[in-house]
This record gives sequence, structure tokens and C-alpha cells, in this order.
Amino acid sequence: MKIVNRLKMVSFLQYFIWGSWLVTLSSYMINTLHFTGAEVGIVYSANGIAALLMPSIIGIIADKWVVANRLFALCHLVCAGVLYYAASVQEPGLMFWVMLVNAMAFIPTIALSNSISYSCLEQNGLDTVTSFPPIRIFGTIGFIAAMWMISLFGFELSNMQLYIAAAASLLLSLYSLTLPTIPTSRRKKNQSWINMLGLDAFVLFKKPAMLIFFLFAIMLGATLQITNTFSNPYLHDFALNPQYEDSLVVKFPSILLSVSQMAEVLFILAIPFFLKRYGIKNIMLISMLAWALRFTLLAFGDPSPFGFVLLLLAMLVYGCAFDFFNISGSIFLERETSSDIRASAQGLFMTMVNGIGAYVGSVISGFIVDYFTADGVKNWNLIWLFFASYAAVLAIIFVFVFRYKHDSDKLPEMKTTH
Repeated sequence: MKIVNRLKMVSFLQYFIWGSWLVTLSSYMINTLHFTGAEVGIVYSANGIAALLMPSIIGIIADKWVVANRLFALCHLVCAGVLYYAASVQEPGLMFWVMLVNAMAFIPTIALSNSISYSCLEQNGLDTVTSFPPIRIFGTIGFIAAMWMISLFGFELSNMQLYIAAAASLLLSLYSLTLPTIPTSRRKKNQSWINMLGLDAFVLFKKPAMLIFFLFAIMLGATLQITNTFSNPYLHDFALNPQYEDSLVVKFPSILLSVSQMAEVLFILAIPFFLKRYGIKNIMLISMLAWALRFTLLAFGDPSPFGFVLLLLAMLVYGCAFDFFNISGSIFLERETSSDIRASAQGLFMTMVNGIGAYVGSVISGFIVDYFTADGVKNWNLIWLFFASYAAVLAIIFVFVFRYKHDSDKLPEMKTTH
């Protein structure tokens, strides 16, 4: 099998594992295990905690000491065992610790899988710029396939989703051992721990525009975690209404949510046009307004014919909300940072969004959901409108505090790193 096809398989399984439980585990915990919103938020905060340090630590180990694909295999072997055990856990506190161990092993493999792909492509004399995007697209396909599988087989409220993720992790662990060996120690030997951990990028905080940018990265990272954690339980709760209990939205909510991932692909392709025409600040502003619109659409959507259209639009808007900030933000850093700290700056950006932002979003959103819950019934209309107001206020503040002049001639070449 050609190396490109083998790497497509790695990408597919990598995101299939995540898609098996990321958007449905919250529904299982709320509806089957009867966890509160706050308890679910705490469990999901494990991803944010792991994203703070583990990618850097695992990256250093792969660079300096352990062959990358073997380290990748070890991480997924740990995930397989932990996810298998998680399927038997029924207590909120223990579930947090178990999923934290899983996150500490899994989150670093996202970056590690990219590094393995780049290295294998280079070893085979292939251009990474043209060869990697088609490989990464298979990750999105894997995520969608897992969501459809879990939904169609009726596993959204079952621990079977964790068993399936565990089996896929074990398969990927074994398969990764067949990949070409990745050389270690390409870094300069005199590089300090500060350099390797990416801490030198913190000098960017001295620039007001950069400080504001990273603060908004945290706050928008929170919105992403809100939608990852509670969109699926929201759709399941339509079953409480006898009018909707047999609707397709209630039976297959993950299939509807998968439209969000499909929309990502379309909006990624649209970014170069919008970026050239409107500039990075306006693109990031559009992202914030898109989050507000998504939450508003969710607030008024339902399984009725008109309400379903609103839900479908909410899924499509997700692509704009997610991609326009994450990718344009990456391009902003590419343009505004010097080459010696560019990689560190990108790592810091991901830490702010997927680390601090994800943690804050998970914890606070859980308490917000509980605040608008009475007698076990969640007022999703008010919950989503609260989050919509939050995103709208962010957009208004962003207009006045983020000072940046658009210059289309200096934009870097578009890179597909999502």
C-alpha cells in the first residue's frame, strides 16, 4: 500500500476515535448516568487540562528520545485501555480522572499524527503542501463516519461508544507500528528547555494587539467547548416532548451534528477569498457573530419542519464560526511573528484555544446549564440565548479594542493546517 494511503488510514482512525464519543458522551452521562450539567462540564474539562502541557511534553519526547510512531502507538494503547475501563465507570469524580488520563494520552497524538505524516511524506520525496491536505481530509471523514455509526446503531446513550473508541484505539496502535521509523533529534542540541516548551513565544504578550488576540482566543475557545459538550444532549431532550419523541432529530442527533463537520470543509475553501477581500480583523469578527447566530438558531430550532431548517442552518453556520477564527488566527500569527518563534506562537495559540479556553468553557457552561435547569428539565431556549449574548458581546468589544490594519498584499500563502 502506498504511504499516502497508509497515512490516510492513520488520519481516519485518529479522528474516528474522537468522533466516537466527543459529541455523544455528554448525552450518555446526562441521560443514562444522570450526571448534572456541572459534572459533565468537569469531565469535558479534562481535554483542556491535557492540552495545556501534554502536546509539548510528548513532542519533546518524540523529538529527542522515542521514535514518533512507537510513541504514537504507546499513547493509543493507553487510550484503548482507559476507554475500555471508562465504559464501566458510573461515578462523576472517577469519570473525570479516567477521561483526564485518556486526554493526556490522546490530545498529544493529534499533533503527533501530523508530524508522522509530514516525516513519512518527506522520506518518500513527496511535497507536504500538496500531499498532506487530502490526508487530513480523511480525518474529518473518520470523525463523521464515527458519529453516523454511533447514531445509526443507537449507541448515543450507551457505553458502547466507549468500547468502539477503545477498539479503534487498539487498532490504530497496532497499525502505527507498521509505519516507517521516524528519526529523532532534529533539534539543535544547545536548545534550552524554554525554547523546546515554546515559552519564548510569551514575549508576544508585550504587544497590545497580541495580548488582546490571545485573550479573545481563550474566550472563543470557550464557545467551541460549549457547543461540543451540550449540543447532543440538547437534541436528545426533544424526546421529552411527545410531539417530537419519534422524530429523526431525536433518533439520530449525531447525524444532524455531523453537518457541522461537513460545513467546515466548505468554509475552509472560502477563507482565502474572504481574507483577501475583508481582512483578518473582519474575518475574526464574522466568526464571533457566527457563534452568536449559531446559538440563536439553536435556541429557536426544533424538529418541526420550520424548526428543523433553523437547526440545519445552525449546523452550517458552525463551519464559519469555527474555521474563520481558528484558521485566520493562525494566519495572523504567521504574518505577525518572527520566524524564530513562529512555531512556538502557533503552539501558544492552540494552548489558549484548546487548553485554557476549553477548560473555562467546559466548567462554566456546565454551571450555566444547571442554573437554567428546574426539576430536571433544562430551559434550552434561555441557555442558548445566554451563550448567544456572550458571543455577541465579545464581537462588540472586539470591534473597539482590537486595532489592526488590513494589508492584503502581505498576507501569507494559505495553508491547510486545520
